[in-house]
Amino acid sequence: MSDLDRALAAADEGLDKSLERLFALLKIPSISTDPAYKHGCREAADWLKRDLAALGFQAALRETPGHPVVLASQPKPSAPHVLFYGHYDVQPVDPLEKWATPPFEPRIVTAKDGRKVIVARGASDDKGQVMTFVEACRCWKAATGELPVGVTLLIEGEEESGSFNLPGFLEEAKDELAADVALVCDTAMWGEGRPAITSALRGMVYEEITVRAADRDLHSGLYGGAARNPLHVVASIVAALHGPEGKVTLPGFYDGVPETPEEVREQWRGLGLDADSFLGPIGLAIPAGEPDRMVIEQIQSRPTCDVNGLWGGYTGAGAKTVIPSEAHAKVSFRLVGDQDPAQVRQAFRAFVRERLPADCAVEFEGHKGSRAIRLPFDSPTLAKARTALAEEWGAEPVTIGSGGSIPVVGDFKRLLGLDTLLVGFALDDDRIHSPNEKYDLESFRKGTRSWIRILAALAA
Repeated sequence: MSDLDRALAAADEGLDKSLERLFALLKIPSISTDPAYKHGCREAADWLKRDLAALGFQAALRETPGHPVVLASQPKPSAPHVLFYGHYDVQPVDPLEKWATPPFEPRIVTAKDGRKVIVARGASDDKGQVMTFVEACRCWKAATGELPVGVTLLIEGEEESGSFNLPGFLEEAKDELAADVALVCDTAMWGEGRPAITSALRGMVYEEITVRAADRDLHSGLYGGAARNPLHVVASIVAALHGPEGKVTLPGFYDGVPETPEEVREQWRGLGLDADSFLGPIGLAIPAGEPDRMVIEQIQSRPTCDVNGLWGGYTGAGAKTVIPSEAHAKVSFRLVGDQDPAQVRQAFRAFVRERLPADCAVEFEGHKGSRAIRLPFDSPTLAKARTALAEEWGAEPVTIGSGGSIPVVGDFKRLLGLDTLLVGFALDDDRIHSPNEKYDLESFRKGTRSWIRILAALAA
């Protein structure tokens, strides 16, 4: 048997013990956002530190102004080094009465379709996912006495409450976090039995505008037709943000937007994600984005502009004939490729000012902006992970983008200069953040085996 085969055999033979360790971690109520569970967060961190130390890692709890970070390292000279990220904190369990079983009493149950699933808070997000990687390391040690690559694990306790202290920790510890690539297991598969690699995350620009006209609210019967209405002004501005074909009209907005390689587009075409399957379940039928783009492109690889809020004047019950003195809008932009958040913000503000009547004033409130993150489609790391996942699952993994953002991935790039490989084994029906959260037993078993294969591939 090869070393890889011995490690895979160790995973299968040790599954029951692996589940015992996962259940021990799931029993700890590590709710980071609730101060009442501060002790639970420290208990979970300490449990992980002890478990990793038993595997031969140099493991420690590193204090932050909030919950501690678990940092564990096991270098291997002359081999690649990976940085694995996960989190041990979980979401609150409310509403408790919606849980079929107590949320911190993990158990395996049989779902209606016959699947065996692990039910507990944190089973999928993110304790179960973290432990697939830890167990993969354990299997390599059991089979060969060593890891195929150098490994550092960074497991934080504040992801579910904003990760406010993580950037500062990364800055302070960046020398200890040196690696060739970062690995994150906090994402999902494309579907049951079909693995996925998230290779891109969209960036973000978020702006709030306030347009003011008269010095007070006005009676629309007395002033209507003569006085400027800020709601009209804001409505006309946000309406002008899109052209008739769905494109964003900001000058220079598409600078830095790359085209997706045709071989990737061809793979996406075969996934069956069309308007009926994606929009139908939410009561819609017609895509609102660029008409020459597939739905999957619209939500993954193309930039967007959305109005997230629009308000002003009287919004209570009944009628009040008023021209408001001010109106507001919240607008977000999802960015891709090399789009510059600062440039997009500047273009938006210039766009608003150009359309502002002379007797109106505008104020801007800018929220955090972030660049898009992408792993090059021709990355050797991506290719190795794709091969490893295909060998384990017997299905070609889908290389996808994410419409959302995972801030730590941007922090890894900005502070550590690391590209990130995002591989997760969650499913869409895992009910993360909801009562009766679950993680498929097969996700845990084959997730562990997948990481065993990926570590071997990265060592090659």
